Parts: sequence; C-alpha cells; structure tokens
Amino acid sequence: MNWILAIPLTIRLACLFALGAAVASLLNLGVYRLAWRQRSFSPWSAPGDGAPGRRWSDRIPIRGWWALRREWPRHGRGFWIRPMLVEVATGALFAGLYVWVLDTTTLHPLRLVNAVPPQVDLLSGNEPAVLHAQYLSHIIILALMIVASLIDIDEKTIPDAITVSGTLAGLILAAAYPWSLPIAGLWMTPPDGAIAFEFLTLTSPDSWPNELGGLPLVLPLAIALGCWTLWCGGLMPRRWNTRHGLSMAVRVFFHRLRVEPVTYQILLMWLAGVAAIGVVGWKGPPAHWAGLLTALVGMAAGGGVIWTVRVVGGAALKREAMGFGDVTLMAMIGTYVGWQASLMIFFLAPFFGLAIGLAQWVFHREHEIPYGPFLCLATLGVIVWWPDVWAWGHAIFELGWIVPALLAGCMALMGGFLLLYRIARESLYRQ
Repeated sequence: MNWILAIPLTIRLACLFALGAAVASLLNLGVYRLAWRQRSFSPWSAPGDGAPGRRWSDRIPIRGWWALRREWPRHGRGFWIRPMLVEVATGALFAGLYVWVLDTTTLHPLRLVNAVPPQVDLLSGNEPAVLHAQYLSHIIILALMIVASLIDIDEKTIPDAITVSGTLAGLILAAAYPWSLPIAGLWMTPPDGAIAFEFLTLTSPDSWPNELGGLPLVLPLAIALGCWTLWCGGLMPRRWNTRHGLSMAVRVFFHRLRVEPVTYQILLMWLAGVAAIGVVGWKGPPAHWAGLLTALVGMAAGGGVIWTVRVVGGAALKREAMGFGDVTLMAMIGTYVGWQASLMIFFLAPFFGLAIGLAQWVFHREHEIPYGPFLCLATLGVIVWWPDVWAWGHAIFELGWIVPALLAGCMALMGGFLLLYRIARESLYRQ
C-alpha cells in the first residue's frame, strides 16, 4: 500500500479519472447490451445493418463518442451526448471520491474514544488499507448503480445480470475484507494512541456479541443461511395465478420451476453459497464472519423492505407498486452498506424522487416513474456523507427492537394512505 501512497496525488487522480472513463465505456456497453431492446450505439458493438465498421480510435473513452457523431443519421441526433457525459462524470466521480474517502477529516463525526473496546477482533489499525478498501467498495457499487439507473430510465426495468453479480461481489468483498463495509467507529488504542477502525456490523451501534460467532453456534449460521436462501428463492422464476383454482396454481408454479433452466443455475449458486458460508463460519476469523453475516442481513433487509412496499402497495393500489428489479437492486445495495444504512436509504429516496415525479405527472400525466435511480442517488448521498449520517442515525438504532416496530407501523400507514388514494381516485373517475 505504501507504493501507492508514494505516487504524487495529482498523478493518482489523473489515473483514476482515466480509469473511471474507461470503466464507463464498458458501463455504456452494458447499458445497451443488457437492455431488453438492445442497441448498437457503443463503439464496442458491431454497427450492424451493413454499416461501415468502427475504427480503433472510436474506442478511446470520451473522444470515441465525439467521433461517433458521424453515425447520427442511423441513431438520431444527439445519441452520443449522454454516453459521453456518463464517461466524463464517472471519471470525475472516481477521482473526486478518492480524495473524499482519503481525507480523514471527513471521519471526524464518528465517535473517538481512548479505551480499547471489547470487540477488539473487529478492529483494523491499517489506515491506508481500510480507506482504500472503502474506496474500492464505493466505486464497485457506483459502477453497478450507473448501469442499473440508466437502464431503468430507458426501460423501467433493472436486469438481474447487474444486481445478482453485484450482490455476489458485495458478499465476497465483505467476507474477504470486512473493513470495506461502512466505518462505525474510530478507536484510539494504547499505548501509542494509534487510530483503529471498526466496521459496521449487524448489531451496530451495540457491541458484537459472542452469540453471533461462527460454528459451532447454530443461531448465526441459521440467520446467514436463511438470508441466503430467501434471496436465492426470490430469484426463482415464479408464476402464481389462482384464477383457475388453487390446485391448478400450484401445478403451474412447480411446472415452471421444473422447466426453466435458470432454476437449476440458481440451485447450483445456492449450494455453492451454502458451502462458502459454512467455510467462513467454521474456519474464518471472527471479523470476516461478522462481515459476511452483516452483508447477508443487509442484503435481506434491503430487498425485504422494498419487497414489503411491493406487496403492500400492490394490494392497496390493485396494480404493481414497485418493480422486482427495485427489490434486487436494494438487496445488492444492502450487501455493501448493511441493514442500518439500507433503511436510511429507503426513507431518503422519496425525497430525491418527489420533485421529478411531480414534474413528470404535471407535464406528462405519467404515473409510473423509474424508482431505481432515486434509490441509487440516496445511496450515493449516504456513502459520501456517511460519517455525518451515522453520527445522526446511530442514536436511532440504539432503540433496538423499536426500529423494526416503527418500520412496520410506517408500512401499515403507507398501505392505508395508498388505499385511500385509490378509493378517492376511482370515485373521481366515476363522476
């Protein structure tokens, strides 16, 4: 790590800008390749339709899109503007986020004490390694959210290819280096007074209890496997329609599970995950097991809260209130930030979408808006201002079981308001 810090900051930032722009060129390719309606906009795609081939210089980030203006008769005027801006913005975010993460003054809102905490196994005193792991986690989730948001804007859908692979990457990162999770506290350790970092855990802001250690303890293993199984089960192809009776619905449900090839792919992934969870719980150091368990619960909580909105809102409005892509997106985000930050993101996202949603309804009478970009904007805000967010929010999470009770109450209120909204809307249309 010292050799990285020996490189002048300006050179590091220039390299990170170039890296961000290069990554964004692949993100643009993903936007057009993973979309339901695939397009050959990207310089990495074959132009098709007998058009002339692309030049090697077209693949240079930013500059390539400027050169591809020549294809406007095939793709429409201005088709190149958004992807070029995506590459510029991503390069700037990669460089700016690096400066922000490594600026330790941004960590000041986190608590700093003079005694060694009891959960000493969850600490790391290697400041450069921790901060660079934080940065790596941030740019991975940032890249995934850019692709998900752009596809959601274009088609109001989020492909599983993004969210599933992103979730797996988040789980692996949390298990391999748990200090890539958000920082929950700073500790000054004697005798030299060095600063050590404590990462966010399942029980934060409370101490990590011995009852959540790895094998042979059964409870934490059951929690981990339960979260993993719920996520894998949610990815299974499902079709449930009781129009022709319960017996027919059950037969159709299992028939589709049996004939879909993706069912067996998910089963293999589930078995591999069960084995990996068992190995980390049995042989892994306590911190790595704590990181994996925290990421798994964050995954389940993030996806679960959006799934609840989907079910409650759908029942109240008698139509789909939230797409399943939003569920898998929030589950992916939860693996990187934990369940505490997932709940804060859930409550912050509507503020990002309120103004845009109102404007879209006023000018276009469009009732359906892609919600994924607002979840991603809220996530970016929480990541960037995490020390301040956690300094404010950790007092709330000290309430313990009251937090999920309050969340359940909010869901019930939301269902009631949506039901009243549907009744009022139907009454107005009948008049």
